[in-house]
Amino acid sequence: MKKYNDTTYAILGILTTECKSGYAIKQFIDRSLNHFWKISYGQIYPTLKLIVQEELAEVRASSSPGKPDKNEYFLTSKGMEILKNWLKQPVEHLPIERNEILLKLFFGRFQAKESKILLLQDYKQNLEGRYHTYVSIEQAIINHNDDNDDSIYWLFTLDYGKRITKAAIEWCDYTLDKLSAEED
Repeated sequence: MKKYNDTTYAILGILTTECKSGYAIKQFIDRSLNHFWKISYGQIYPTLKLIVQEELAEVRASSSPGKPDKNEYFLTSKGMEILKNWLKQPVEHLPIERNEILLKLFFGRFQAKESKILLLQDYKQNLEGRYHTYVSIEQAIINHNDDNDDSIYWLFTLDYGKRITKAAIEWCDYTLDKLSAEED
């Protein structure tokens, strides 16, 4: 069976939701996947074109009064089969995190102590903002998706993000304590 890139599989998965247009797919990504999987507009439309060419989805023109026409994409049985087959496959690569704070801290001996502390405090504050965003998203899913079969899985991925973020906040606290105790 032909192998596709992860963006193709992600978009096949998104097409199982109510998101059917390129714009709706991008909005969905920005609201949910963007916290752990980035896909740009520049990737969406070529991928949709490929999906149609490979007969994994059909495209239909849709029109609404007072709105411009748009293309909507619907999974074919072949597309659903490809998606389900991919979902069964083991994960090929453990994620590798590219983290600027870790890179800067790795070379921390070339920074003033105050600079390192400010850098970590700012990073921690951003993480706390992200954590609060995750909590808000979690509440929105719980409050508005009781009848959605996907919501439990969305909550699983959100829980992962919350746990990773909480661990990173705890790491900031630990590292700040160590740096504060360090002699100049």
